Amino acid sequence: MVAKQLSVFIENRQGRLGEVLNVLKTNKVNILSLSLADTTEYGLLRLIVNNPELGKQKLSEDGFSTMLTDVIVIKITHQAGSLQDLLTLLADNNINVEYMYGLSIDGQEASVVLKASDLALADSVLSAHGVKTLSFEEIASL
Repeated sequence: MVAKQLSVFIENRQGRLGEVLNVLKTNKVNILSLSLADTTEYGLLRLIVNNPELGKQKLSEDGFSTMLTDVIVIKITHQAGSLQDLLTLLADNNINVEYMYGLSIDGQEASVVLKASDLALADSVLSAHGVKTLSFEEIASL
């Protein structure tokens, strides 16, 4: 299942991240996970939120450059080697992982957000091998 990730381009300056978070807070968009990468001039904030369309709309209205990106959110057994097994499965099917970051840990399972070169193929391969992916509804209810 494909999920939507909210991406925001922000200037790399003091307080700018807080401005993004304030827009989301004011509009009751709950952040479930985030990743922030930066350069000297700008940052790329990637977020999994409970309402990505509303988050994008409100941030755009406030002047932020935003986009929605398709990603897969994967549940992985929380034990040594599980992530490596998953990455091997994708590589064996010629799927490149472009980036990934953690979502949450609930004790027995970990979750990761994954952007792959071919999301449809990745979703199909994962499903065929019994790997649990989360729907938008499941993500929103976290």
